[in-house]
Amino acid sequence: MYKKVEDYVKIHNMLEQKDKVIAGVSGGADSVCLLYVLLELKKKYSLEIRAVHVNHCLREGAADEDEAYVRKLCAGMEVPLEVYRIDVVHLAKEEGMSSEEAGRAARRKAFEKEADKMGGAKIALAHHKNDNVETLLLNIARGTGLKGLGGIRPAAGRYIHPLLGVSREEIEKFLKKNQLSYCMDATNYEDTYTRNRIRNHMIPYMEQKINPRFTDHACSMMEQMGKLWDHIAGEVCMAEKTAVVYREDQGKKEALIQKAVFEKIPEALRPYLLHRVMEKVAGSQKDLAGIHLEQTEELFRKQTGRKLDLPYQMCARRCYEGVEISRNDRAGESGGEGAQREQSDGRLTRKADRVKMRVLGRKEMHEEQDVTIFQTPYTKWFDYDIIKNSVTIRTRRPGDYITIDRKGRTQKLKQYFINEKIPQKERDDILLAADGSHILWVIGYRRGCACEVTESTRKILEITIDGGENYGGDN
Repeated sequence: MYKKVEDYVKIHNMLEQKDKVIAGVSGGADSVCLLYVLLELKKKYSLEIRAVHVNHCLREGAADEDEAYVRKLCAGMEVPLEVYRIDVVHLAKEEGMSSEEAGRAARRKAFEKEADKMGGAKIALAHHKNDNVETLLLNIARGTGLKGLGGIRPAAGRYIHPLLGVSREEIEKFLKKNQLSYCMDATNYEDTYTRNRIRNHMIPYMEQKINPRFTDHACSMMEQMGKLWDHIAGEVCMAEKTAVVYREDQGKKEALIQKAVFEKIPEALRPYLLHRVMEKVAGSQKDLAGIHLEQTEELFRKQTGRKLDLPYQMCARRCYEGVEISRNDRAGESGGEGAQREQSDGRLTRKADRVKMRVLGRKEMHEEQDVTIFQTPYTKWFDYDIIKNSVTIRTRRPGDYITIDRKGRTQKLKQYFINEKIPQKERDDILLAADGSHILWVIGYRRGCACEVTESTRKILEITIDGGENYGGDN
């Protein structure tokens, strides 16, 4: 197996002579194998290696045992070790994310801090073939573009994945052959996390019932998609240079996408160019979804002055030259003060004094249930994991619909207004909580039956609208 890893590292140019490398070591089979392999590679590349272990302060007693094992392992291998103890549960609550997300963020922060201390070291992580397939299926389930179909990249920036070309089975055989012990994490066999359900059920089913080489074929496909994405990313970069003009306004980046040039770009590349521009203006890409790219591209076909709200307090505006994308000072999709929203028809919607959104975990849901649900009529909760796009507060648009019962039956929003005998002159002023064209909440009237909070809900999106009695008392 070592020769296989060595060749994989060479093919993907992961290491150079005298590189400094941070190894993330949890104590599990994969990370123990990674450390052992890096020590072998050290002989060829003259590497300087330092291990980093992050104790998440979870699994009472077991986490400390893992830390003790890693300390003993590194001491025996004469590898310098830095240990970080981070209360992941507290971090998750503080940052409004799941413990899984908080743990990932904590590890990344610790690894990058140590890499910087070493003077720009590379960061080696122990992901392998099976992890890569889990990532692929998770991306597909949540919705992904071409980039997500490429899975985990062998090398991306300062991060490298030397074991990505071998399977979990090969790693375990390697450890057994070399008589290397490791820690067992019992939570890997629980179905608490989505990734675990994929690992424990979906992949075994595909391998046992469909094709025993499913993992190999999926990894081969991801490698091809990764190469294709690299080509497309290069084309997008070239298109960006000719079609987009960036400028700074009071410290905020703005972009003008020139219509004449944009329309000459191949249609398949346009969404990727728009995503790249929005990511630069917003400074993030997490909440950018396909619906935002589609709506922005539609602006090029509309008259000057039309506007569109986007995540991260961004606004896209049709101008004479093309489409301008900028960040506004108004409240955005994550909430804030003074939410007076302007939509793609250029018209201001009804004013709401305050629009707030936040994501809560199950623990917070139980702690706040009585207060929030029953005593605040302007607040509604939704199953965050079911929501497909970024939720926006807006007025109606063509194609809007609402789920009317728990069987999943839907109804056009226009028909709902007619059935409820809402005067036509009032319909354009009614605020909606929308997931794309799917209306989750007709504010002031009713909550749709989609995205309801259930016993299986892990994270909830809380939306609070303040602005007068007209918004309260709905179902």
